[in-house]
Amino acid sequence: MLDKGKKQHEKLAMLLSLIPGLGQIYNQQIVKGICFLLIFMVEMIEIVVFGVSAITGLFTLGTTPVEDHSLFMLIEGAIQIIAFLLIIAFHIIAMIDARKTARLINQGEHVPRTLKEVVSGIYDKGFAYLLIIPAYLSMIFAIVFPVIVTLLIAFTNYDFRHIPPHRLLDWVGFKNFLNIVQLSTFKSAFLSVLSWTVIWTLISSSLQIVIGVLVAIISNQPGIKFKRVFGVIFLLPWAIPGFVSIMSFSNFFNDSIGAMNLQVIPFIESIFPFLDFGLIPWKTDPTWTKVAVIMIQGWLGFPYIYILVSGILQSIPQDLYEAATVDGATALQKFWKITLPMILAVAAPTFISQYTFNFNNFSIIYLFNNGGPGSVGGGAGSTDILISWIYKLTTQNAPQFSIAAAVTLVISVIVISVSLLSFKKFNAFNMEDN
Repeated sequence: MLDKGKKQHEKLAMLLSLIPGLGQIYNQQIVKGICFLLIFMVEMIEIVVFGVSAITGLFTLGTTPVEDHSLFMLIEGAIQIIAFLLIIAFHIIAMIDARKTARLINQGEHVPRTLKEVVSGIYDKGFAYLLIIPAYLSMIFAIVFPVIVTLLIAFTNYDFRHIPPHRLLDWVGFKNFLNIVQLSTFKSAFLSVLSWTVIWTLISSSLQIVIGVLVAIISNQPGIKFKRVFGVIFLLPWAIPGFVSIMSFSNFFNDSIGAMNLQVIPFIESIFPFLDFGLIPWKTDPTWTKVAVIMIQGWLGFPYIYILVSGILQSIPQDLYEAATVDGATALQKFWKITLPMILAVAAPTFISQYTFNFNNFSIIYLFNNGGPGSVGGGAGSTDILISWIYKLTTQNAPQFSIAAAVTLVISVIVISVSLLSFKKFNAFNMEDN
């Protein structure tokens, strides 16, 4: 037992835990200290057996072609980086725990020391963490690991001229990022694809949100009959698998035999004789192809917004509209002052997610016209967005894996930055406080 008159040195306990377990033993938590020391021993074994060679291979990326596989060395190095991060996190936790325990002892509070007390404390206070730790570890290797590998590849010369194990990879620093903005081939392609990606994201996402909101508001009006029937119809674009719809639309917009040119447009021209569209080159002209994919995304994306907004509208108190009517508010004023603010208060984060989703919406661009027609250089088609361009960079006859990795990082920075700024603007992280 500790001497009740003896004070524990908090900083000493924390510094001892640089070797996890020593600080806990100093606080006379023998069981916890032994457990931490065992984990520390496993760390040392891992570093000696695997870690040193993995980090060495990560720095050199091999010295002998065929015998050394640079890509495998890079992947092993990425795994070791994650292992080091987990080790550092464990050491920090051990240091914080030792200091906190020493402080509790100095305050005269009881701390668990026996095996029974430790197990009971874990069950009472840490059971939830035991349940989520496997999920966090899975996320680390499913999300963090690919990100680290992509980050590392972006700083190598991994392309069709350097395919391991026949050719070793080398570190090239920021060369790939500079090539994107300096080499004429990639510069023109990157600027063209990036600008179209931004335009596509803004217009297609806004279109599906506007359609979804309008349809939800109209279908929820008191005088509308057969609401359930309309609800089922509006859900059809969402119920049908997206790739089936996209492939159907690809045939629908065919220039020569598609229903759009042969049936829909003639029908519109028969109603409005002053219109004369002719045969629109939906899949052979870049501008019309862009118009087509935007319209298709509006059709495919609005049902989700419709369902979301319909639920929000049904939760808005009718007293607000009745009071506004008494005050002489018009329907438009009710929408701007009551309906829209209530929708945004709940659905703003979801609306933002629609923009981030469409920024990387690969399927519609690829399945509709394979990113065509035509080319803007660098292996990119005229309607390719960044994500589909990355796909082509890695699957074409002369793959550019490192350039693709660099573009991927650019995408990640853009999406994460815009998302964080938008979520902060709409207080998406403060929902519990509000």
